[in-house]
Amino acid sequence: MAKLIYGNRIGKDRMLRPSVNALIFDSERQKIFLTRRSDNGLWCIPGGGIDSGESVEEACIREVIEETGLLVRVTKLVGVYSTPHKIIRYADGNEYQTLNIAMETEIIGGELTTSEETTEVGYFDVNALDQLNLMGGTKDPIEDALGGMDTAFIR
Repeated sequence: MAKLIYGNRIGKDRMLRPSVNALIFDSERQKIFLTRRSDNGLWCIPGGGIDSGESVEEACIREVIEETGLLVRVTKLVGVYSTPHKIIRYADGNEYQTLNIAMETEIIGGELTTSEETTEVGYFDVNALDQLNLMGGTKDPIEDALGGMDTAFIR
């Protein structure tokens, strides 16, 4: 089970794990596509770790396909998110400070499904996200993407 742990500079003794997140909005930008993680039951934006030998864009596309069956195209960098005050602990005991790169994407193909990593998928009203059991940090890139800024955020 993936669990977020917070503490003052808790990440300083952990490995840094770069990852990507794919924001997929409906055409009116009123709903965001989320997945429910199979390891902890929390809702989050599709995404995951960048593998050696792949680009950020390739990782984003791969993660969406793996988790949802959908093929996406990256359209915009939303932001880069990191903090030394948060780590993620996985069931195998590995702990990482995360560095998340969030990108807006659009669906260009594929067939919607769940996977070993996801138990449910769907669109949710962006104004009702507080009613969901979200993985920590999920709302920040969504709110940033909806803010209408032309430049990417660094948080």
